[in-house]
This record gives sequence, structure tokens and C-alpha cells, in this order.
Amino acid sequence: MRRVLLTVGVGVLVALGAITACGSDPPSASSPESIVGQTITLVTHDSFRVSPGTLEAFTTETGVAVVVQSAGDTGQMVAMSILTVGNPLGDVMYGVDNTFLQRALDAELFEAYESPALVNVPMSLQLDPGHRVTPIDFGDVCANYWIDRFDDDLPVPATLDDLADPAYRGLLVVENPETSSPGLAFLLATIAEFGDGWEDYWKSLRDNDVVVTAGWEDAYYGEFVSGGGDRPIVISYASSPPAEVIYADPPVDTAPTGVIIDTCFRQVEFAGILAGTIHRAAAEALVDFLLSDTFQEDVPLNMFVFPASTTAGLPPAFVDHVVLPEDPHTLAPADIGANRNAWTERWTEIVLR
Repeated sequence: MRRVLLTVGVGVLVALGAITACGSDPPSASSPESIVGQTITLVTHDSFRVSPGTLEAFTTETGVAVVVQSAGDTGQMVAMSILTVGNPLGDVMYGVDNTFLQRALDAELFEAYESPALVNVPMSLQLDPGHRVTPIDFGDVCANYWIDRFDDDLPVPATLDDLADPAYRGLLVVENPETSSPGLAFLLATIAEFGDGWEDYWKSLRDNDVVVTAGWEDAYYGEFVSGGGDRPIVISYASSPPAEVIYADPPVDTAPTGVIIDTCFRQVEFAGILAGTIHRAAAEALVDFLLSDTFQEDVPLNMFVFPASTTAGLPPAFVDHVVLPEDPHTLAPADIGANRNAWTERWTEIVLR
């Protein structure tokens, strides 16, 4: 689609030279050629990573430069943007996920835009029918396990219920949902699974000697076996096994970790045009680019998430070492937005007090 627009833009530029000489009106602010030379700001979280040259490819295609502005973690980014609604920090936000989506929508952070590239995105990822946000990537937060710590005498747990079984006492480390994105996602998985019984489930985990850390790094590289700890089960990501292979030193062919599929909660990340941008056409072009194969195929090995577009290819490490759940746990963004604070406060009372 962008290549078509650019081709048309070149022809229009030539035609406009003749028209302008005849005294006709200049092009409108939304016409393709009017964005050339503009600079727009992409507001994103501090985990945003792309390969060198990726955003430059967008500039080559459109003539629009992109400045990346990090705004902390997802919660901080959304909170900061709410304080500046109508006078935005930038032009496009990338990285708001379904756990914070309703808060952003209620604050009217975004202007609606339906990208033509959405034809390649599954409807299951398109959580906002008003197209105020566009799905860019997704990932699953799941319990991971250290394969060598399990055998016939202690089989790998298969379900959320298994994690509370006394057979697995003292084996699990989780993250605090008030301070950690995967911690919140795992809490939401248990709520999706057990409904009103989620509180009793967490009482069982507490009685089963669950360890809680403030964040993912403290859990994965502290308490979990991978970082030298003694706990063989950790809340991490479905994409953690390929990361174990890619970053292994010395190299390995097989991941030392596996994923307990029944425990997974799906996170979807979105991009949206920030309300009040003065670069609307360029912002639309950037959202389209974020769904292009150029960007989508760059996502897995930089941010270890999956591309939303079905036309994007996956790197071999993802094909060989990732198993995605067919039916991950989910909750409606509206339910999360309405109950998150009450849920995390109650979780704190149950688990930490």
C-alpha cells in the first residue's frame, strides 16, 4: 500500500509543478506528498527495540523522519499521556497493551484510524471496534519450567491447578502484579480461569510457598534456575525458550526451558495516533509501516513478541522453539480497566500480608 502511495505521490508532484505554475491551490495537508520532510515522534515504552535501519526504511519510503521518545514502562507511558491529552507528547504511541487499553480509551488518548493493512491482522487481535488503536504484536505470559528438574517421579505440571498442588510446593516464583507486567498478566490468567474462585486459588499458592518478586528480572535471573536460583518454575513468556537458545553461551541447539501452555495469558500491543497531533497524515503512514513486513519481521528477535500481521515471516528460532497456546486466557479490556485496581489490592492482601 505504501509503495502505491509513493508512486502516486511522485506523479502528483510532477503534476503539481505544472498546476502551481498556473496559479492553482497548493496541495491539502493530508495529501501524500505533503508529509515529505516532516518529523514525527513515536512515544513508546522503555522495552522498545528495533534493528538499525528499520525506522530509516520508513523515512526512505515516505520522506518522514521518526524520533523515538521513551516514556517509561507501559503504565507510566499511559499515565503521562493522559496528563497531556490534546497536547500530546508525540504523534503516535506504540506499546499500550490490552491490560492498559481501556484506561487509554476512556481518556480519549487516540484518534480513530483504520489502516488498510488490518486486512492481514486476525480479528482476535482487533480488540477495539472503533479502530482507535491498531494491533501491532502479541505475546503470551506463561509459566516456564526448567526441563532437567522434572522427570517420571515429578512430572511437569500441566495446569494452573497443578501449581497449587503440594507436590510442587516451593517450586514457583511469580512477579508482583502491582509492579510487573507479567505479574499482572498471570493474575489475570487466574481470574479468567477461576472467576470468583481466584482468591482461593492464590491462598493455595501462598500456602504452597510461592515466592514473589518485584519484577521479571528478579524472578527469572534471581529465583529461577536460569539465573542460578533454585526454583524451577517461573512466570515468563512463551518466547523465553528461543531467547535461551539465541543467547546461550556456549551455544545450544535445544532450549533448556519449556512452557506450560494451560497457564498462558495473551498480551496484545497496539499503536494509536495521539489526539491533537499536527502530523495526522504522517502518523497514519507510520501506523501502516508498523504493520508492514519490514517492521513486523523485525519485532520477534528484538522484543521477543509475535507479529500481528499474518504476512510476516518468523525467524527460525521462533519456529523451532516456540509453542503457542491455541486458546490462551483472555479478559475483555473493559473488565480489566474496571477491576484492575481492586484485583491487585485484594491480591496484595491475600499474598503479601
